[in-house]
Amino acid sequence: MLTIFCFISLNEPPDNLTEALLFLSHFIGDIHQPLHVGFASDKGGNTIDVHWYRRKTVLHHVWDVSIIETSEERFYDSNVQDMIDAIQQNITGPWADQVQRWERCSYNDTACPDIYASEGIKAACAWAYKDVQEDSVLEDEYFLSRLPVVNWRLAQGGVRLAATLNRIFG
Repeated sequence: MLTIFCFISLNEPPDNLTEALLFLSHFIGDIHQPLHVGFASDKGGNTIDVHWYRRKTVLHHVWDVSIIETSEERFYDSNVQDMIDAIQQNITGPWADQVQRWERCSYNDTACPDIYASEGIKAACAWAYKDVQEDSVLEDEYFLSRLPVVNWRLAQGGVRLAATLNRIFG
């Protein structure tokens, strides 16, 4: 999987470059969602039925969509750009001292999916799966305690995608 990054080149036909960039951005984004590196036995939370407030769903969907959409609706008047701006302000403000560490890869690798995945499984155990059983009702307590983790992982994913692209094209 890691070798795919070495083949992205400006000399590629535009369709190949576009496809490679789409894959790379999707991969780096996905690996930062904790349940994408969750347990195989429950397919990353896809077999754990829960209720997100009143809506029946699966735990994986809560982390893929529901926490983000609920945050967007409650705190940003359903304006995704305002939510993005808030995350960017955290990256350049309170989290600025973390950015260099997020950007860094060991052994001068182009990307570090092993590090990202390791962080993700720790977050899955500490936050996504914690206190969740089949048919749990996840409401404000779960949402408000997990939202900072989701925002942190979104920020890390964005910073790391930018750093990876800079290493490829820089």
